[in-house]
Amino acid sequence: MHERDDLSLFFSGLKAYLAQLENSRSKLTHLEQELQRARQQGIFIAGGGSGDCSSGGALAFDLEYARWLDDHQRHINNLRVAVIADMGDDELRILVESVLLHYDEFFRLKNLATKSDVFHVLSGMWMSPAERFFMWLGGFRSSEILKVLASHLEPLTDQQLMGICNLQQSSQQAEDALSQGMEALQQALSETLAAAAGAGPLAGAGNVTNYMGQMAIAMGKLSTLENFLRQGDLLRQQTLQQMHRILTTRQAARALLVISDYFSRLRALSSLWLARPRD
Repeated sequence: MHERDDLSLFFSGLKAYLAQLENSRSKLTHLEQELQRARQQGIFIAGGGSGDCSSGGALAFDLEYARWLDDHQRHINNLRVAVIADMGDDELRILVESVLLHYDEFFRLKNLATKSDVFHVLSGMWMSPAERFFMWLGGFRSSEILKVLASHLEPLTDQQLMGICNLQQSSQQAEDALSQGMEALQQALSETLAAAAGAGPLAGAGNVTNYMGQMAIAMGKLSTLENFLRQGDLLRQQTLQQMHRILTTRQAARALLVISDYFSRLRALSSLWLARPRD
């Protein structure tokens, strides 16, 4: 009886997830309409070409990310068809490089969004809940992705295995260094704000001057947060590029499919979780 109930719950959640997928395009259209209304009301400054969210804020980035994800799925579908059809290396290489270039476009969009609203990018609110659970500095951990790939790339030559191991080790070291830098930034900000806590606007003129000085220092420290996010994305981008250099074309194609499937499953898990019965 319990198994039947579990299956019923599973299929109920799955049905909700599929319905969500079917409605994704209408949601994207709604988001575009919201952005257009916001621009007409003067909330956003008219930007340059397509993809420029430097003046569009969080909503513009969410829209661009939704478009990017839709395009990414088409790239992945084309790559999957080519792998299944055992397409030649020359044709497959073009598709692999196309996916990598599309990732480059994603990092470009994130860089623009970081300049506009660093906290929105850092919060990960543009991602699904399960993706946010694994998020590090506004994205995935390169070292964790390499672990996910480890069992899907065999057989590897000794040289390839050494290259992947070295890449994972260097990625982990870079992640640790950036994490320590973020902790140091948080500590420095906390100390600066604590020093300004007793010198608010209700204090004397001297204290107000001190308060403004401390807040200016805090703003200066906070500006380095953008650099941490850019460094995190640079690490992710370089990891994908290095992985491509280490692997054969066919292995790189498999790796990109595995990465895409991994994040697709996280998004599916999020949808199932949100659609679960609350009783």
